[in-house]
Formats: sequence, C-alpha cells, structure tokens
Amino acid sequence: MTKTALALAAALALTGMSQTALASANCTEHPKSEWLSEDAMKAKVGEMGYKIKVFKVSGDCYEIYGWTKDGRKAEIYFDTKTGDVVKSNID
Repeated sequence: MTKTALALAAALALTGMSQTALASANCTEHPKSEWLSEDAMKAKVGEMGYKIKVFKVSGDCYEIYGWTKDGRKAEIYFDTKTGDVVKSNID
C-alpha cells in the first residue's frame, strides 16, 4: 500500500471509531421532578463501586467519567429516575 492509501485507511478507521465513541446513550425522558437528586445519584454510583472523576447531566441521562472498583476507566450513563445503567464503556 502507498503512504496515501495507508493515511486514507487510517483516517477512515478513526472516523468510524470516533462516531461510535461519541454516540450517547438512549435514556428515557422523565419529568425533572422525578429525577434522583445529583447527590443521591452520586451516592448510588459510589455504592456501585465507581469512583467519579466527572459527573454531569447529558440530555436525559446522568453521566460519569471515572474508574471501576478494579481501576479500569469508565464512562457510564444512568437513567435519571431509577439510577439504572443505560450504557457503559469500560476500558
């Protein structure tokens, strides 16, 4: 393969990977009055064994960036009402 073909193949692979990595979770929409409070959700996440680096609201989800109890990087989306995991990416 030529350098140009290799560069093109690498660019296409990265584009596909970034679209997958950036795809957000499909959380159920709940009225804000039914959401777990952020403090309650952070406590629940801690009880699940995750260490939180970043906690945020992402659309209709709570989202964390942090680590699992065994030290692996984690990006987890949670239902705002139940606190259930909707989507997780663990490295």
